[in-house]
Amino acid sequence: MPGGGLAVGGGGVGLVVLVAYLLISALSNGGGLGGSLPNLDDRVIGTQPPSSAIGSECRSGEAANTREDCRIVGFVNSVQTYWSGQFQRNGRQYTPSKTVFFTGGTNTGCGNATSDVGPFYCPLDKRVYIDLGFFDDLRTRFGATGGPFAQAYVIAHEYGHHVQDLLGGLGGSNESGAQSKSVRTELQADCFAGVWANNAVQTGYLADLTDDDIADGLNAAAAVGDDRIQQQTQGRVDPDTWTHGAASQRQHWFTVGYQSGKPAVCDTSGKL
Repeated sequence: MPGGGLAVGGGGVGLVVLVAYLLISALSNGGGLGGSLPNLDDRVIGTQPPSSAIGSECRSGEAANTREDCRIVGFVNSVQTYWSGQFQRNGRQYTPSKTVFFTGGTNTGCGNATSDVGPFYCPLDKRVYIDLGFFDDLRTRFGATGGPFAQAYVIAHEYGHHVQDLLGGLGGSNESGAQSKSVRTELQADCFAGVWANNAVQTGYLADLTDDDIADGLNAAAAVGDDRIQQQTQGRVDPDTWTHGAASQRQHWFTVGYQSGKPAVCDTSGKL
């Protein structure tokens, strides 16, 4: 409903009307989504009017605060709305990215992807791919506390890569290491996620955002830090092979973006 905000803590008032509409790519039975998140499998969020009841189902505050699928749809649309406005204010044109939800595996413009990859952005087809099982993996495999704001962080991070792509700063690199271009790219996307979160709070989209919610987002960022993953999987840390950054770096750059709310602060070209 207009004027409401999405509560990511406990309770809350609702979800603003979705600016970007929902496009269901393979809804042969004409019905809407069910209550469980996996029903988003093989669905695409795009910019065309909805062809089924899903458009109305995910527009209410109750749906956003009680249904995980609608909440994730809301995050996607909020992130895209923010960047569209930001680009316009700077005399640029933002091209929305469609979002593909999947579990298990999916075909992409960058090749076949499995759940081992997790959420990612493909610059060749300019789509964001969200592995729905990754949100459980954050808790069970990577030890994150989870929570709605952790989901928001993951989604905003991937859209940060789309922003980098549109700005011409996503050039491919096979470099690895703590100071590599790969790490700088990932940390900038973390910062962009923080910038969006700041705006979402300031505009009332995220209501009742608590310190615990922010901690969930920071915890998620830390959980997918190269050092933590390496320590868990191989028992040692090798900075020379990093591609995403350390847990402390990922938390730091998210915080930089969140505290400032300005994309200009997300310059990771200097010493990290």
